[in-house]
Formats: sequence, structure tokens, C-alpha cells
Amino acid sequence: MAAADDAASGGTMPVQQLRAGDHAFVSYEDDDAGRDVVTTFAWTGLAKREKVMVFAAPQLALGEVWNRLEVPGPLLGAARERGQLVVSSMRALIHPAPHFTPERQWQRIEEETDRALEEGFRGLRTYIDMHWVGDLNADVAVMMHRESHAQHLFTDRPYTEICAYDSRWFTPEVLKAMHRAHPCRLLSRLGALHAEHADGTVRLAGEADVATREEFVAAVREGLARTSDSGRLAVDMSQLVFLSAACAVDLLRLVASSSHDGVQVRCHPAGARILRRAGAENLPSLVLSEVSR
Repeated sequence: MAAADDAASGGTMPVQQLRAGDHAFVSYEDDDAGRDVVTTFAWTGLAKREKVMVFAAPQLALGEVWNRLEVPGPLLGAARERGQLVVSSMRALIHPAPHFTPERQWQRIEEETDRALEEGFRGLRTYIDMHWVGDLNADVAVMMHRESHAQHLFTDRPYTEICAYDSRWFTPEVLKAMHRAHPCRLLSRLGALHAEHADGTVRLAGEADVATREEFVAAVREGLARTSDSGRLAVDMSQLVFLSAACAVDLLRLVASSSHDGVQVRCHPAGARILRRAGAENLPSLVLSEVSR
């Protein structure tokens, strides 16, 4: 089956699915949470030959930030030496301006994106811990304006940004508003599975494996129950980064035992291959639609 055009990134997704032009929100609630997100984000950027800038929480020592990014092997040191991986701060980014303004930050990000391209990289990606707001004594309302009016940074530009919010520091109202303001919302950790139900569709993001199998089965079962009257369900798995054979078999079993006459499954080629091997083409009610990453 021919691959469909890749839709623009959006909604809730795993960090591995981010691409140039994405502006993402993620929250965390303890000091160790989110470490795998920033590490995966950084190393994915390095693999894509993008420049990566990490603006960590100001209270973290520089050595601690580097330790969080470290993995066995020589690549990190090489990336640091050639300037592909940079650890900095919002204070340093906006220097010599003494105070934060959206305009100054926007200007500097545009300059850094242009600089990354001039240095031969394919783009720029930044991880910004939002504790800089307190460090710079910035007005939260001004920060929120910046976040909700930054579209121009991503339009036709190879720039990707994660804004990480400590849920212990920001109020629930701010977190809710910022969650809505960002086109992309990230799963807070690797290995998680997120399910959304709306308009005859169940949308799955993250990883469907042995650890999340029960959640996967429950989400598909609920989707089938919600659409029992129409007999038609769309299962959007385009934001899964992993689909186990066991979960694929579970999906086919649930579809086969339902009374639905039309179930469309949208997934990447790797997932489609697993479903076909599990016998998807033997189910006349199921239609596979492949999308490229």
C-alpha cells in the first residue's frame, strides 16, 4: 500500500518524533524526571547533524548537566569539541541585555539558528528548562506571551525547541495554558504510552510493548466500544516509536472479535510490517495506511 504524506507534527508525542519546526512542551515533577527526554533529544539532534543547545535549570552545576547527557563512548566529547553540543544558560543567551524580553530572546535564537547553518549543521535544536524565569526574575505573563507568540521562529526554519516546565514551581494555571500554547506536547518519559479518544479515533503515542501492553489493549478496546454503533474506528499509531508483536496480535484479535466493518490503522512502515506478519491482511474489515516519519 502506498505511503501517505507525513502529517505535520502535533498533539502528544514521544520525544523521538520531534523534527525541525516543532515547538514542544514537557513537564516534570522531580529532579531526576525528564533526564531521558533531554538526553534522547540531544543525541537525536547529534545523529541528525543538527546543532544542540541545552539551557538547563540554572541551579544545576555545569558538570552535572554534562553528566546527564553523557553516555558511554567518545561521541559526546567530539560533539563538544566541534561545537555541535553546547550547554549554556538563558542569562548567557540574552547577554548583554540585563533583563529578559521576548524580542531579545527571539533575536538571539534566530541568530543562533543562522550561526548553526553557517557552521555546516542542518539546523538548531534547543532544550530550555523554564527555571530561567525565576533566575532572571522575569514576569511570568511576559514569558507566557513569548511562548504563545513564537511561531515565526519555526516557520520555514530548521529550528526545534523543547520548553521544560517544573510542575512544582509553576502554577497549575500556567502549566495548563502553556500546555495548550505549544503545538506539540511530549510524553514526560521514555517507554510510556499515551492514548486519546475523539471523533471515532483512538490515537496512540509512545511505546506499545510488554510494559504498556495492558494500556494498549484497554485503549483499543475502549475505541471499539465507543464506535460500536457506527462500526467504524480509526486507530492512529503514527506516533508510536515501537510496536511489539504481542501488541500487534492483540490489536488484530480485538478487531476480529468486534462487529466493526471498517477499522483503519494508520502506522509507520515498520508497524505495518509487524501487523502483516501477524495476519492483518486476513482481516477484511481492517485497512492499513502507512505514513512515513
